[in-house]
Amino acid sequence: MPTFQSLLAFFGVAVLLALSPGPDNLFVLMQSIQRGWRVGIAVVVGLCLGVVVHTTAVALGLAAVFAASSIAFTVLKWCGAAYLAYLAWGAWRAPVAADASAGGAAASGSGRTDIAGKDLLVMVRRGLVMNLTNPKVLIFFLAFLPQFADPAIGPVGPQIFVFGAVFILAAFLVFGAIALFSGAFGNLLLRSPRAQFWLNKITAVVFVGLAVKLATAQR
Repeated sequence: MPTFQSLLAFFGVAVLLALSPGPDNLFVLMQSIQRGWRVGIAVVVGLCLGVVVHTTAVALGLAAVFAASSIAFTVLKWCGAAYLAYLAWGAWRAPVAADASAGGAAASGSGRTDIAGKDLLVMVRRGLVMNLTNPKVLIFFLAFLPQFADPAIGPVGPQIFVFGAVFILAAFLVFGAIALFSGAFGNLLLRSPRAQFWLNKITAVVFVGLAVKLATAQR
């Protein structure tokens, strides 16, 4: 097992990485503003599940095999770009809520109580798919996690799982905070039909930008 000092240092680095502007926290930010903090938290859960998959791939050595394949990298990044483009189209065509001018009567504490459980599961899946279809994330974990593992204190695989769990904790705390604060801000915006209209358009543009960035990513 890694030492407490190593885990603490890793946690600090993970928090800084989660705070750095990137596709994941930007995705959480826009979804929370647009649909409330509950949706944002659901996206965070999906992103964290993706980290579980990436961590497992690194620990089992599958990530190294993937990183060596340019075809796999290209196919996955285009799948991710297509998915982001699909989300952009949905955001662009999203209607303004009928109760927006009434001050969001269905909203409560910045949380949107009109969001059904099945809708939250959809958002969990969106976060998971977004994370898994970004090959840069997998390659990052392949380069990042092993640096903190120490073969002198035991097998590397279990250590990587431990560091992966710490990374998930850090990401959940940071992304969760983003979801809560941006959800509260978004609740104010959604009281205005005009603001909601432009928020949908901005969200679509952001998704297009993320799609282009992913499509042009190099290994």
